[in-house]
Amino acid sequence: MQYRTYGNTGIKVSALGFGAMRLPRDHDESVALLRRGMDLGINFLDTAMGYLGGESEIMVGKAVKGRRDQVYLSTKNACSEWTNESWRQRLEQSLTKLDTDYLDFYCIVHGMTWDNFVNRFSVAGGGLEAAYQAKEEGLIRHLCMSCHDTPDNMLKLIDTGVFEGMILQYNLLDRANEDVLAHAHDRGLGVCIMGPVGGGRLAHPSERLAGVLGGGLSTPEIALRFVLANPHVTCALSGMNALQQVEENCATASREEPLTAEELEALRVATEENARLADLYCTGCGYCLPCPNNVAIPEIFKAMNYHRVWGLTDLARRMYGRLGNERHPEELNALACTECGQCEEKCPQNLHIIEQLKESHAALGEKS
Repeated sequence: MQYRTYGNTGIKVSALGFGAMRLPRDHDESVALLRRGMDLGINFLDTAMGYLGGESEIMVGKAVKGRRDQVYLSTKNACSEWTNESWRQRLEQSLTKLDTDYLDFYCIVHGMTWDNFVNRFSVAGGGLEAAYQAKEEGLIRHLCMSCHDTPDNMLKLIDTGVFEGMILQYNLLDRANEDVLAHAHDRGLGVCIMGPVGGGRLAHPSERLAGVLGGGLSTPEIALRFVLANPHVTCALSGMNALQQVEENCATASREEPLTAEELEALRVATEENARLADLYCTGCGYCLPCPNNVAIPEIFKAMNYHRVWGLTDLARRMYGRLGNERHPEELNALACTECGQCEEKCPQNLHIIEQLKESHAALGEKS
């Protein structure tokens, strides 16, 4: 495993971090996966209050029992009331679930935005004072943020000087935050990447990438190596849920040189067209759910990405055609959408979900 210095903290973290949002529901299975990752050198574990219905933090806490001094824990405060008291209460809930006395890295608001920081969190009594107090007490070692905001707003958040690290999105298909990565690195922040494999889209074989580097590399390996080749990236957080994923990703993160300059440029050129096509961008986070009409939004958009980005149209149509059948009676296709708009209000990517559901059905639905 390769290790990188986390911003100005001096802490050496593994180039691959274990993202705990997609763990299996079975606690024993998840603990075993997390511990296998730790055995292979992963020392950065990232979770959040809301992952897996609140179970993820418990799983991570079980996994690090007896090994707490060997790992760095990161979690996130699902702040919504914007008071010091509620913020502190949520912090204490996470400490209890993780069964730890302190957090190494703490995203003080899950999904920080510039608007929330300026108008809610940083105002008197809004939560920031409680964060500073918790750090002074030793409950938090380093104040961080996770962010889905615009690049310009992320730059402003970095320049507040409040944060020592951040988690943001960056991968082969979405390079919009490259300038943000560089600025955060220059300002001394640790930079962790969510979705290095495109929210799972690059976990599947792609003929369009297979020939770029040669050597029989898998698509997820290419995607992970691309992220790790960026000198401004501290740690790539992979949401792993199978032993093979853990072992393969750890092997990839053990390479001293993820990509040569020539390989990196070849990948950039090869994916430019794909990046333009991927304006329907869904990471599969599931924040849009539940849909009151049981529209399977992430599954529909996953199929649409296979069709539009990678040209896997037959696979995409089979996936879409399964929605609403006897095996998936509660996962409906886009025709069930009533355009209520609840999903768009919750989407951290601010996708035009309603319009894109219509486009998805037109492309993947049965032709009359």
